[in-house]
Amino acid sequence: MIHRWSIARRLFVANLLIVVSFIAVVGTAAYVDARDRTYSEAGLRMTGIATSIASNPLVLQAAGTRDPSSMLQPYALDVMEEAHVDFITIMAPDRTRWTHPRNEELGKPYIGSIDAALRGETFTEVTSGTLGPSVRTIVPVKDDAGTVRALVAAGVTVGTVDVAFAARLPALAAIGLALLVGGSLASWLLGRYLRRVTRGWGPEQLSQLFAYYESVLHSVREGLILIDTRGRVVMYNDQAAELLGLAQTGSSDPTRPPSLSDLPLDEGLRGLFESGRPASDEIVLTGSRVLVVNQGPAKGPEAFGPRGRTPVYGTVATLRDRTEIEALGNELETMRTLSDALRAQTHEHANRLHTMVSLLELGRTQEALDFATKDLELSQQLTDDMVSSVDEPVLGALVMGKAAEAHERGVHLEVTALGSGTSAGIAVQDLVTVLGNLLDNAIDAAADAPPPRRVELTVESDEEGLDIAVHDSGAGIDPVSAENMFRHGFSTKPAGPGGRGIGLALVRQAVQRLGGSLVINGRRGAKFEVFLPAAVVPDPAAPGNPPGARKRNTGAAAGTDAAGKGA
Repeated sequence: MIHRWSIARRLFVANLLIVVSFIAVVGTAAYVDARDRTYSEAGLRMTGIATSIASNPLVLQAAGTRDPSSMLQPYALDVMEEAHVDFITIMAPDRTRWTHPRNEELGKPYIGSIDAALRGETFTEVTSGTLGPSVRTIVPVKDDAGTVRALVAAGVTVGTVDVAFAARLPALAAIGLALLVGGSLASWLLGRYLRRVTRGWGPEQLSQLFAYYESVLHSVREGLILIDTRGRVVMYNDQAAELLGLAQTGSSDPTRPPSLSDLPLDEGLRGLFESGRPASDEIVLTGSRVLVVNQGPAKGPEAFGPRGRTPVYGTVATLRDRTEIEALGNELETMRTLSDALRAQTHEHANRLHTMVSLLELGRTQEALDFATKDLELSQQLTDDMVSSVDEPVLGALVMGKAAEAHERGVHLEVTALGSGTSAGIAVQDLVTVLGNLLDNAIDAAADAPPPRRVELTVESDEEGLDIAVHDSGAGIDPVSAENMFRHGFSTKPAGPGGRGIGLALVRQAVQRLGGSLVINGRRGAKFEVFLPAAVVPDPAAPGNPPGARKRNTGAAAGTDAAGKGA
């Protein structure tokens, strides 16, 4: 049954038991202390009254007469009435009573201890007498020689003391009741707050819930990162640590989470996290990865906020790796370009074949032969140049496909291949990303410009690396776009169905990852010059110049001296 209780109920019951136990212990101690104080105060008061009576010369004078009761009994009764005591007994040293509240007790022996008083001492005791249990003080009456001539006993019955003590009990009861009510109210308020915070769940349920959350965070394939309103990273899971290149999951000290500035994040991603703005499937380029980021506010229940408003504790962002998808997309785009080129060539060859067949039917064999020879020379020239100059069939196929596409759009693609004819060990996927996007950008720019529409491609390879230069006859570089053209999402072209502004961003990412450089100038159109260092394993025995050191294209790194048309 208890296992089903919420934390709030358990805390309320526990606090209530603690308060009741505290009140019981403190109340008992206060009760005993109040009772002892009442008896002590009664003894002190009796000591004062008995001492005053013993100091009266009347008592010593009456003690020397033959009938002391005749002088002392009226006096004692008057003092009893004025001092509100139950009895005053003045007696001889042999216990004979000279005064008593009851006249019939006069002359009878005193009941109680008098040995200390006979020795000249004053003492207080609680004992039973003719009036029942009482608190009494016995004081000796001495003459000038110090001889004890009489004894004075003043006291109140225990019943009278208990009545005085009972007068203090309502105050003690009020204090105990106030502690009980205050403790119960505090427990109720704290329980109500905890009920809202924990949503009425018990510790076993919360423990199970935390175990589920921990399992989800470690097993989910998306990266998850939580950032509070102060820019501190409260939590991130294993996948987020892998995607962001973080050393470990979470913080070594949960009470001091790291801030965004302490983590090795890309500036674009850090800016998105710091802004806290909502983001839906936003693509962010970071390092060698293409990430899809979704970000939104981390809100709590409305009841937790002031005046019923929903509190915002920070932002929560999810990360998905889209690197492989983008690579597949680039390859698919290349295949589409090649298929379009094949389709265009099919139409061209069909037209030319019809022309040759018509010439043969007309009996003009020489003209048909000359036409076929010339057409073969023109179509084979680009293939021969690329195959003989670049020892990479995918790169040659890409350029041939782009040439066919440019021809369809009325753009003349001029290709110049120089060097050793190797791709310098650079991955084909990176070559397709860099060269394909640069050619697409250049063909689009040239197609939108007035004639003559031209794109010049120069590829030079040697043992140091690969130089790629793409120069178009477009409108040129827009200085306003210089700082933003390599930023993802920026484009000067109309928005297409697949989105714009990622081509040049991918080029910059690939160039940076390969340790190359990218230089742009805007003289008579836009010219992109890219250098990709050869992928050569360095010799451990001869540490020196790092791979990629080069005399040519030592200009700004990718994106630092950039201007032109967006991708």
